[in-house]
Parts: sequence; structure tokens; C-alpha cells
Amino acid sequence: MDDLIYASASELAQAILAKRVSSEEVVKAHLKRIHDVNPRLNAVVCLGEEQALKQAQAADQALARGAIKGPLHGVPMTVKDSFETAGVVSTSGTRGRVDYVPTEDATAVARLRAAGAILMGKTNLPEFTWWGETDNLVYGRSNNPYDVSRTPGGSSGGAAAILAAGGSPLELGSDTYGSIRQPSHFCGTAGIKPTSGRVPRTGLFPPATGPVDWIEQVGPMARTVDDLVLTLPILSGVDGRDPDIISMPLGDPRTVRLKGLRTAFFTDNGVVAAEAQVVETVEKTVRFLEDSGLTVEEGRPSCFTRVYDLLAGLWGADGDATPRAMLKLAGTSLEDVSPSLRIVMSFPPISTADFFALYAEAVRFRQESLAFMQKYDVIVSPPCACVAPTHGKIAEINNILSYTMIFNLLGWPAVVVRAGTSSEGLPIGVQVAARAWREDVALAVAKHIESGMCGFRRPPL
Repeated sequence: MDDLIYASASELAQAILAKRVSSEEVVKAHLKRIHDVNPRLNAVVCLGEEQALKQAQAADQALARGAIKGPLHGVPMTVKDSFETAGVVSTSGTRGRVDYVPTEDATAVARLRAAGAILMGKTNLPEFTWWGETDNLVYGRSNNPYDVSRTPGGSSGGAAAILAAGGSPLELGSDTYGSIRQPSHFCGTAGIKPTSGRVPRTGLFPPATGPVDWIEQVGPMARTVDDLVLTLPILSGVDGRDPDIISMPLGDPRTVRLKGLRTAFFTDNGVVAAEAQVVETVEKTVRFLEDSGLTVEEGRPSCFTRVYDLLAGLWGADGDATPRAMLKLAGTSLEDVSPSLRIVMSFPPISTADFFALYAEAVRFRQESLAFMQKYDVIVSPPCACVAPTHGKIAEINNILSYTMIFNLLGWPAVVVRAGTSSEGLPIGVQVAARAWREDVALAVAKHIESGMCGFRRPPL
């Protein structure tokens, strides 16, 4: 069974189309794995076994007739519970939506299904996605498959945990501060936050709104970079509903020439110092890239030291007004709010003048970063200051997210892939970012790192 549950989505798609294995066999293997590991992880919070098996049987029957739905024909997936899914409970981790069943898929979900993917279930998250650790009052806490005393991260923590545990080959996440990339780092999986404007966010709850809504993006998560390459084109492009999405060409990472790519790297963003073993992994990675023919220089824009204060200040500028509005929209009472959301709601609002001053500084941040990037093709850095901490520690060290927040504020694409292992046996990832719209470059470099460094390793679960 391990051959199925730890095969990539790309490999499974090829095997199903070649009729070496049926979609029903693949789905059954993953459902069994979820049953085996989920009691320890609490990663999958809503499982639609009967419907998934019916869809797998239909996929096999269609294939027998020569009808192929798309590049993910018959491949199972799970989806973060912040995405609306037609006919399937979609809570976003808040009590007001425990019985909410949408009638329509989020755009990204619909596109994956149209490509042939089969939804098995939904994965856990913090309430409203607004925290770096996965826990809520609806479903409870999720655990890291490499050490259940540690967090899988957030907000796509359930997603990364079940990917790493072999319960799903493909996931759909969202990323505002690093919610795809931080769990990918903590759980040793691969994930990409695309360029702002690449993938529609229609059907996310809470919706991406407000004057800095560009920071939140939707992207695929998997165990291999190849699966990100396979899935991103399916997700990309305008849907006529998200007004911020642009039709931009998406390059093919397989055509990117790595030799000579100009690489900047840093191991300290000036906000919080990374742990020694995280620094060592980044340094080993850039030496490997240099040996592979990429040019490497250490450096970063000086403005990166301000990223945490800038992004946190802009996002939380109205204090608890946005959280209260979302609670009202969800039908959740103030008495039923999770501890992490209470922390989010405790920040005071700032004045209009202070907001515009922060916004102007964010513009300068982006200008300075663009000027810096004229000399480089990619930036390699830690995804986070530490490896997966024990449960409950994120509140004490929340600025560890400042490494991923940089590229939310910039809107540039960034990939996280596993490159090493800590002394405790925990995954260590690296982050590869590129200029806007150059996901192909970031993915090509991440793929090379994956093949030459560590790559995904199965947890002892």
C-alpha cells in the first residue's frame, strides 16, 4: 500500500491513465491511511468516503470508455476547510458554520475537480485561518506527524500534516502570512504561494477583502515540486469573480536554465534570528546551488527588517472590526471565539493618518525590494526562524512568520521545499522566491534543491 499512499499525484495520475491501478484502488488506499493515522493527527476533519468512492468508480468507468476528464483524472485530494465545497460542510473552524453546506465550490476547488481530482475530505485550520497553529473550537488541535507533541503549523496545518502522513497526495491551501509555506516547512512537504493576482480566491471564507487583500493567495500543496508544477496551471487565471486576478502567462519550470541564475540569500531577516540548524540548512543549500552553476551572493534589502511591523500593522489596522464583521457573517457569537482569535481581536486600531503612513512605507518597501531584485533572479532564505515548536508556543514567537511575510507584502511567488533534517528528526525547509509572475523560476530552483538535498522523507508514524 505504501507504493500508492506515498506516490506523488503526478505518478498516480500516470498510473491511473495507464490502467496500472484503478482510481478506486487509489482512493481506498488513501481512505484507509486516513483512518489509520488521523486519530493521532486530527488533520482531516470531514471525510466523505461514500461520495469519494462513487466518484472513483465513475472515473474508472469513464476511462474504460476512453473519456479522460483532465490531468488529475481519478486522483484523490483533500482541501483546507476555509474553501467552500458544494455539498460538503465548510466551517472555516468557526462554530457559527458547523452546519454550513455550500451549494457551490470555490473556484480553485472547482478547477481541480474539473481536472479530474476527487475530493476525499476537508482539513483542519485555526479559526478563520488567522493563526500560525492549527486549533479551533469546532474540531480541536492538529498534530505534527513527525512528533505529535509539536504543531504542524498554520493555517494550512491539517493540510501539511495529512500530506506528510500519506493520507492525501494533493492539497489546496491559502497563504496570508505564510499559511502554505510555514506548515510545509514544519511538515517537510512542498508548497507555493503564487504571485498576487495569479489564482482566484473566490469561495474562500473569510473572503479576501480590504485595502491590503493582495497579501492573501491560494496555492497547491503536495509532497513534491513536480505536483506543484502539475497543479498550478490548473488553478491559474481569471474567473470573472475575483477582480484582482490577471491573465498572465505561466512559464514552464522545465524550460528554465539553472546555470547562471543570479541568487541572493540571507539567513537573518533582521526581525528574528533563525536557529543555527535552520541557518546551516540554508547555507548548505546555497553551496549546492553554487556548485550547480548558479551565481550566489549573500544579501537582502534593508527594508526587510520592517516587514513584521508593516504587514501586521496594515492587516490589523482596524483592530477587531474585521474579525467582528466576519463573526457576524458566520453567525458565531463572541462567546464562542477560539483563544487564538481572541488574541487577533485584542490588537488596538490605528488612526487613519497612521494607516496611510504605514501604507506609504509599504509602497517604499516594495520599491526598494524591486530595485534590489534587478540584480537577481531568485532569493533563498529560511521559511521560518525555527523548526516545528511544541503546541502553544506560536503566541510567544509569532514573529517567526516574518520570513514568509516578506513575500506576502511584496506579492512575489515563493516556494518552500524540504532541504534538511533537524537534530530532533524534524523537517527543515528552505524558501525560494522569485520576481512577480516568475513562478517557473522559483519552482525550477526548488525542484533542483529537492533533487539534490533532502526532499520529502516519510515520518515515523
